[in-house]
Amino acid sequence: MALAPVTAPPASVDGFVKQFLENLNLERGVMLSSSSANDQYMALANTVRDYLIARWLEDQRRQKVAQAKGVCYLSAEYLLGRQLDNNLLATRLTEIATDALAQCGIDLDELRQQEVEPGLGNGGLGRLAACFIDSLATLSVPSIGYGIRYEYGIFRQTFENGEQIEQPDAWLTLGSPWEFPHPENAQTVSFGGHTETYEVDHEGEKVTRSRWIPSWNVQAVPYNYMVPGYHNGRVNTLRLWRSVATNSFDLSGFNSGDYEEAVRAQTYAETISKVLYPEDSTPQGKELRLQQQYFFVAASIGDFLDHMLAPGYDLTNLPNRVIFQLNDTHPVIAVPELMRVLVDEKGMEWDAAWAITQQCFAYTCHTLLPEALEVWSVDLLGRLLPRHLEIIYRINDEFLLAVRKRFGDDEMRIRNMSIISEHPNRSVRMAYLATVAGAKVNGVAELHSQLLRERVLPDFDEFYPGKFTNVTNGVTPRRFIRLANPGLANLITEALGAGWTVDLERLRGLEAFAEDPEFRAQFAEVKAANKRVLSEVLLARDGFELSEDHLLDVMVKRLHEYKRQMLKVLHIVTSYESIVSGRVKASDMQARTFIFGAKAAPGYAMAKRIIHLINAVGSVVNNDPRVEGKLKVIFPPNYNVTLAERVVPAADLSEQISLAGKEASGTGNMKFALNGALTIGTDDGANVEIRQLVGDDNFFLFGMAEPEVEALWAKGYKPAEFYQADESLRRALDLIASGAFSGGDRSVFEPIVSNLLYDDRFMVLADYATYIEAQAKVDLAYADQDAWTKAAILNVARSGFFSSDRSIRDYIERIWHTPPAL
Repeated sequence: MALAPVTAPPASVDGFVKQFLENLNLERGVMLSSSSANDQYMALANTVRDYLIARWLEDQRRQKVAQAKGVCYLSAEYLLGRQLDNNLLATRLTEIATDALAQCGIDLDELRQQEVEPGLGNGGLGRLAACFIDSLATLSVPSIGYGIRYEYGIFRQTFENGEQIEQPDAWLTLGSPWEFPHPENAQTVSFGGHTETYEVDHEGEKVTRSRWIPSWNVQAVPYNYMVPGYHNGRVNTLRLWRSVATNSFDLSGFNSGDYEEAVRAQTYAETISKVLYPEDSTPQGKELRLQQQYFFVAASIGDFLDHMLAPGYDLTNLPNRVIFQLNDTHPVIAVPELMRVLVDEKGMEWDAAWAITQQCFAYTCHTLLPEALEVWSVDLLGRLLPRHLEIIYRINDEFLLAVRKRFGDDEMRIRNMSIISEHPNRSVRMAYLATVAGAKVNGVAELHSQLLRERVLPDFDEFYPGKFTNVTNGVTPRRFIRLANPGLANLITEALGAGWTVDLERLRGLEAFAEDPEFRAQFAEVKAANKRVLSEVLLARDGFELSEDHLLDVMVKRLHEYKRQMLKVLHIVTSYESIVSGRVKASDMQARTFIFGAKAAPGYAMAKRIIHLINAVGSVVNNDPRVEGKLKVIFPPNYNVTLAERVVPAADLSEQISLAGKEASGTGNMKFALNGALTIGTDDGANVEIRQLVGDDNFFLFGMAEPEVEALWAKGYKPAEFYQADESLRRALDLIASGAFSGGDRSVFEPIVSNLLYDDRFMVLADYATYIEAQAKVDLAYADQDAWTKAAILNVARSGFFSSDRSIRDYIERIWHTPPAL
């Protein structure tokens, strides 16, 4: 007998109330009168989930029947943010849920606060992945996002005496209502051991084959998350893997009293999915990182081949069925894994398997920093994944034969292009492996893609004409305008109609409104209201208060020297010193509040020192009556998507000040521009495209261009010469060195000062003077509030290009060739 199809509950207030109360009773086991806020949130989340399930299951069924080509997005991070509002928005249930809960005497806003943001990402890479899976669903592209279900994710940041302290981010303590565990679909992932050869008969001849004899394994248990498209009924899947032991409990050992040994296997196995980016300054940390990377890609490839393909599927057609998108180098070990499966397990000949593999992968490179182009030592790879190392060696041997055939015995070229690096230690260059294996390689902004071809991988670009392309990053307007900035979203809808949410280029229509005084006044009021909301959030969250008349100057991003938070600190110290020294009257200076948000990797000592300095400067500035009402420094700990949704809409000035040629793209710069903040920035990453689109008059440009940076390095950069030549810079650095921000202790921040004076590899001192000049222009521009508001409107109007929907369309056209599902 055929089973009845799953159907969604009725989309009405009464239907929602009924479903909510049923979930409260049946899932939480409580009555409304005795339920806690967490009970109510979980019941609400399950109710919203119920409205998505029917379409989700139907989309999975259709995709399996159609066997149409889809995207498997492989990413070590997904910085999702809270899910409740996003799912309410996608399903058009926000008003119904609000009214239904009100009938039950519950305030939806109070339940929103119960949701804990999933700790599955660190920064821009993970947030980009989240934006992309949102756009894939909104564009009805069949896709699965694959990653790791980190138990603790990225650390929760706190400050102790201004210094960063890392604490576990226990986001799963109360459970997650958005996930569906499926232990019955677990994949076995193996490690260690050795390889051996054996002979088989093939068409009457003896053929030598290899096989892997692992020494241990773990189970990868899938947890499915629904990814709804915006108002289109499409629901895709995010599948995250949790590691568990294959034999997790030794009963005989337990009964004999050896309790620790009885659960040792379970503890060891679960370590793999315990935290995002374990500290890798130790050999154990490096090994755990490689375990994580192989764990999730092996599980993902196995899952796709086992469960997504029709029975008896001809694997020679696999490129017509799937493209595995490698989100940076973390998943690149998937390349030898697919080769291993096709050759060792499916019995394919090497050449046929390699031809398939080269069509099934595409690689996105997210960096220009050599140290970020991941490499793994041959010793570690050989110990942990011996068969994969053999496969990599063969890929490299055949690749270098092709290079020699084309370019002759140019040994320098051969050494430069080899996947295997010989110095300083024998290692595997994962970016090179991805480039050789990938059907396409893309950068993430026009400048980045150009430098990737010309500076990072020039020999590969010459060898593979047409393989390199560009897809400039984007952000989802659903979360970062509709949800984060409802006041602006309503204003845009009143002006342009409702379609802009899925066609962000329609924002161009706002240009005409920039000339309308009434619209400018409404726009300014939206910004003011957003500042009030942020002030309320920061006061409740961290005890900070915002001043309404201050320019809100914001720098939020991962703490790394190349992003140059130190340049921002020097601007603050310069402003402070100029007032307290009496050289500038406080009344003559534009009042500003500086907001930082940043986490430093636990082992990144200099980044953590810079965080300490920012907090120390803030402590002094905020408590000095001489600058009261003019300067304020705020650094709320544990910056995340939830806080970003309040900070970004409130910002007046967006700080995008990396050294030209170092930032791949950035996406924070796009979010700020789309929400009406003006950018002060270098010509780096996507800043270049932002400036070209919004216009020079609506962007504060400073600093050297990338060719000037290279020329200065070639000449011999001496940062101390810039210090000696600039009195303002000397005053700022000397004030830090004097101990003014460390209770008179000169040693506390001496490493920062010395680093700037004698190393400064990101040229903070070289760009200081033009940065200070650009900040003076900001002050003048902000003094004319009407003109500033007009410029802010034009930033919104001209930033529609930076939608992640456009990015995904570019991927479809240039790389994936995956049409939307019918």
